[in-house]
Amino acid sequence: MSKVWSNRFDGSLNPFIEEFNASISFDKTLILEDIECSIAHAKMLGKTKVLSTDESLKIIEGLETIKEDFIEGKFCPGAPSEDIHYCIEEKLINLIGETGKKLHTGRSRNDQVGTDIRLWLRKKIDNIDILLDELQNSLFSIAESNIYTLIPGYTHMQRAQPLSLAHHLLAYLEMFQRDRERLKEVRARVNISPLGAAALAGTKIKIDRYFTAEELGFGNIYKNSIDAVSDRDFCIEFASSSALIMSHLSRISEEIILWVTDEFSFAKLTDKCATGSSLMPQKKNPDVPELIRGKTGRVYGHLQSLLTMIKGVPLSYNKDFQEDKEPIFDTVDTISSCLKAMTILLNEGIEFNVEKLMDSVHNDFSNATDLADYLVFKKVPFREAYQVVGDIVKYCLSKNILFKDLKLEEFQTFHNEFKEDIYENLNPMNVVKSRNSLGGTGFDQVKLELNNWKKKLFT
Repeated sequence: MSKVWSNRFDGSLNPFIEEFNASISFDKTLILEDIECSIAHAKMLGKTKVLSTDESLKIIEGLETIKEDFIEGKFCPGAPSEDIHYCIEEKLINLIGETGKKLHTGRSRNDQVGTDIRLWLRKKIDNIDILLDELQNSLFSIAESNIYTLIPGYTHMQRAQPLSLAHHLLAYLEMFQRDRERLKEVRARVNISPLGAAALAGTKIKIDRYFTAEELGFGNIYKNSIDAVSDRDFCIEFASSSALIMSHLSRISEEIILWVTDEFSFAKLTDKCATGSSLMPQKKNPDVPELIRGKTGRVYGHLQSLLTMIKGVPLSYNKDFQEDKEPIFDTVDTISSCLKAMTILLNEGIEFNVEKLMDSVHNDFSNATDLADYLVFKKVPFREAYQVVGDIVKYCLSKNILFKDLKLEEFQTFHNEFKEDIYENLNPMNVVKSRNSLGGTGFDQVKLELNNWKKKLFT
C-alpha cells in the first residue's frame, strides 16, 4: 500500500511535501481511540449486513490484535504512514488480508478523525475533572485548618480589610468549581458522534449511526453531515475553559509568589517544592508557581491558534483541521501537569506563617471601615462617618501611630459618639467576626461555607 488516495494520481509526492502533509508524528496519540472507533464501525457493518458476520468478526479480531500489539510495545506507528488511520488500516490488511480493505466502507477519514478526537478529549476532560477535585480538596483542607487565621485582604494591592485565611482560600474553590461546571458543559458537546457523516454528505451505504454512537458511549449524533465533519467548536470551547483554569492557577500562583517573599513573609516554601540559585546560596525560589504562571501564556496561545484556524475556513472539511490536534494535546498536558503541581505545592510545599499573618492585621488601617461602621451604629450617617474616619487616619499618619494607639479623648475630639467599646470593635478578630453577611468573611459564614463544601466534595 503506497498511498491512501486513489489511482487517479500517477506521480508521487515531493518527499518534503509528503513529510509536511503527514500527521502521524502527533495523531498517533489517538491510536487507541481510532481502534475503538473502527471496532464500533465494524460491528455496525456486520449488524446492518453490509459485511458478513464472518467478515465483521475477522476485522474486529484483527483490530483487537493490533491494540494488544501496541499496548505490549510490538506495534509502533510512524512514518511512512501519512496518519494513524491509514497506519492502522495498512496494519490490518497485512494481518487479515483482503477483508481488511472492507473496514473503511461507509465512512471517511473526515468523520473518523472527528470521532477519534472526541473520544480522546472526553476521557481527558474526565481526568482533568478528577485533578480539579483533588486541588479543591487540598484547598479545603488548608481552609478548614485556618478559620481563625487572619490575613490582610487587598484591593488595588493596597491593604483593605482583614479576612479569614479560610475565606480567602475558599474563593479559589469557587473559581475551580466554575471551571468544573464549564468542563461539564463542554463535555456534553464533545459527546456527540460525527461517525457516519462520511466525507461531508453522508453515505448511500446502509449504516446505523445510532448504533455506533451507543457503542462508543456518545449521547447523541450530529444531525447535519456537513456540520459533523467541519465542527471544531468543541476544541475552542475546551481551550477556552482551559485558559480560564490556567488563569485561576496563575492568580493563586502569583499570590503564593508574593506571600513567600521576605517583604510579605506570610508563608514559606518547603524543600519539597523549591529550588536554589547556582550563585546565591541563600535563595529559595518558588519555581512551581512561577512555571504555572508562565505556562498560562502557552494555553492562551493555543486558544488563539484554534480561533485563527477556524475563522476563515469554508464548509466543510479542510486540511487546516489537522492543526487542531497539537494545541489540544498540549493544552491537556499543560493543565494536567499544572493542576498536579499546584496540588502537590499546597499539600507539601507551602507553610503559612500564622504568627506573621496575625501580627500583620494588627498593624495597619484595614479596620478603618469598622471605625466608620461603629459611628453608623450610633446613628451617624455613613458619609459623615466616612469623612470623620478619613480625618482620624490623617491625624494618625501625622503622628505615626495606629487607631489602637489613640486615647479615647483623642477619638472624641473627632466625634463625641466614640465610647470605650471602640477598642473592642477595632480588634481584628472582632472585625472579621462581625462581617457575617451571607458570603462574608465572618467566622460563622466561613464555617457554613466549609460545611457546604464538605457536602459537595465528600458526598
